[in-house]
Amino acid sequence: MKVARNPKDIHQPVAPYVHQIEVTGPQRWLTLSGQIGMEKDGAVPEEPLAQMKLALENIRKNLESANMEIQDLTKIVLYLVGEINVDQRKQIINDFLGNHLPCMTLMYVVALAAPALKVEIDAWACKEM
Repeated sequence: MKVARNPKDIHQPVAPYVHQIEVTGPQRWLTLSGQIGMEKDGAVPEEPLAQMKLALENIRKNLESANMEIQDLTKIVLYLVGEINVDQRKQIINDFLGNHLPCMTLMYVVALAAPALKVEIDAWACKEM
């Protein structure tokens, strides 16, 4: 079973996430490598927001290939090179997550694996058996 919580003794989340998710009982875990904004043919859009949308879509495709869905995500970590418009970034994440609130971390980094990459997203998912 997955139980999401925001402890009453700390601040409320500042974005669409929860502070903790406790997992108990029998389940399957899926750990993804960092997903980047790259098309199947290797093309990488220049625009960071387009890369973010594509990286999230790659997460969705990974989940589907493992018989999981967005609601099974327990944590995502976003690595961003440079500032991305906060409102647009939040909208993209909200559109992807819908009503689901995983744990989330966002970090600004100097660079990723290649100069063209501006967004990488790690994800963990858990599905009850």
